[in-house]
Amino acid sequence: MFTRRKFLKAGAASASLAAFSKYSVAKTVQNTTGRAEGGKLPIVISTWDFGVPANKEAWKTLAAGGRAVDAVEAGVKIPEQDMKNHTVGRAGYPDRDGFVTLDACIMDEFGNCGSVAAMEDIAHPISVARLVMDKTPHVMLVGDGASQFAVEQGIKREKLLTPESEKAWKKWLKKAEYSPLINIENEQHRPGGKYNHDTIGMLAIDAKGNISGACTTSGMAFKMHGRVGDSPIIGAGLYVDNEVGGATSTGVGEEVIRNVGSFLVVELMRQGMSPEDACKEAVARIIKKKPETAKKIQVGFLAINKKGEYGAYALQEGFSFAVCTADKQDLLIDGKSFYKDEKKEK
Repeated sequence: MFTRRKFLKAGAASASLAAFSKYSVAKTVQNTTGRAEGGKLPIVISTWDFGVPANKEAWKTLAAGGRAVDAVEAGVKIPEQDMKNHTVGRAGYPDRDGFVTLDACIMDEFGNCGSVAAMEDIAHPISVARLVMDKTPHVMLVGDGASQFAVEQGIKREKLLTPESEKAWKKWLKKAEYSPLINIENEQHRPGGKYNHDTIGMLAIDAKGNISGACTTSGMAFKMHGRVGDSPIIGAGLYVDNEVGGATSTGVGEEVIRNVGSFLVVELMRQGMSPEDACKEAVARIIKKKPETAKKIQVGFLAINKKGEYGAYALQEGFSFAVCTADKQDLLIDGKSFYKDEKKEK
């Protein structure tokens, strides 16, 4: 059987960069007791509060000695199938034309990766991304081609626009105003909550010390038809280097893409930065390039290094991430943020 791994034996490439800025500060991630956090294996971390149940599902694979790539695929399928989650998976809000389009990518410890973008009618984009990685010589399939491939692999098409999402879309059509707001992902589970988007990005290290990651989203609510953010793009929404660590992102994907954010975070860790400092530097790049835009949007990065140390940093306060180890199954941490920290320093 033709596999992605066999295909990639033909060659490999590597890249590195040096980057520092006035925003970087030498700090380590702290837990509630004030000690440096991380270093325990296996471990799985993910973005936002819905990362807690996702991590617990991933942990079942890790606790049994399974591969990190299998763990992250299983983990992110939990929010993908959550009918109350309108930012990820089958219950995601549609684009402005009423189509639910899903994006996802996955990357394993060997550098193999797979991705789908703007895919319709398939409930679990992460599993299709895994199939792209394992069964094709390609990295990304998009649109109708991605859906067609999924069906060929035995996955059934199904209508994804739920009555609740359709109602929200029709309400939005009355004014048709598009303005992504900050951290509304924390509001969308509540009755009358506002509309927005977000992503689950997950990173895991298994018992053998191998790292993998996954990222999946339904994208911005009421986006232009055909819009794709950072989530399915290797190097932007997700990047893993088994010698160094992994990173993932959340928030407005356009700014992450412009800075190849997750790749940047991993490269900064390669140079010796802690996960949090690397995430903070990636946020600083966004601010430096688009200072006025940065004040109005949310972008957050989450990273883990080869030692199992983790950290996060965001533009705006409100970003949280979940951590799961053998002795901490449901830890949720408030990530640090540039604008909040800047106010404190002043």
